[in-house]
Amino acid sequence: MSNQKKQIILNEITFWKQNKLLPEHYCDFLTTLYTEGGEQNEIQGKASQSVMAQQKRKTLRKYAAMPIIAIIFIVLLFTIDAVWLVGIVTAILAIGCLIAAFYVAKKNQLLSPILHLTGALLLLAVTVQISMTYFANNLTLLYVGLLLNCLLWFISGLALKIIYLTISGILGMLAIALYFFM
Repeated sequence: MSNQKKQIILNEITFWKQNKLLPEHYCDFLTTLYTEGGEQNEIQGKASQSVMAQQKRKTLRKYAAMPIIAIIFIVLLFTIDAVWLVGIVTAILAIGCLIAAFYVAKKNQLLSPILHLTGALLLLAVTVQISMTYFANNLTLLYVGLLLNCLLWFISGLALKIIYLTISGILGMLAIALYFFM
């Protein structure tokens, strides 16, 4: 068995031992088995360092979400007087989701579609909210904003090779054009 595969297995055994998923003597036996009786301390040290790094990343992710939750709470608390603040915070969240989607798409194929859709829908909601709040009597401006959103979806779909963004951009532009001209 290659060293890389052994290292992965030993990392898992160390994780099990630290989180008490298996009894300690089972984990010791498995570690001895995979290290073939030698190099146990050196490999276990590397494995425990790897597990500790994973745990640090998990706690960092937990704490990274706290400022976002605080901002949302503050916005919801003060929305009675400051309607424009909701639009700004939502726009910042939409842009943040889009940027995060680009970075996450490179590493995690399962989470990136959710981030793409969330960012696109938040940006759409901000466009509609701004148009309806500040330009309530001008529906042409609303249509232009919706067309720009659909155009952004189409271009993003082509650039990132995401079929659902491309299709939704095309269908959205067609629906708006048909509604506007009929």
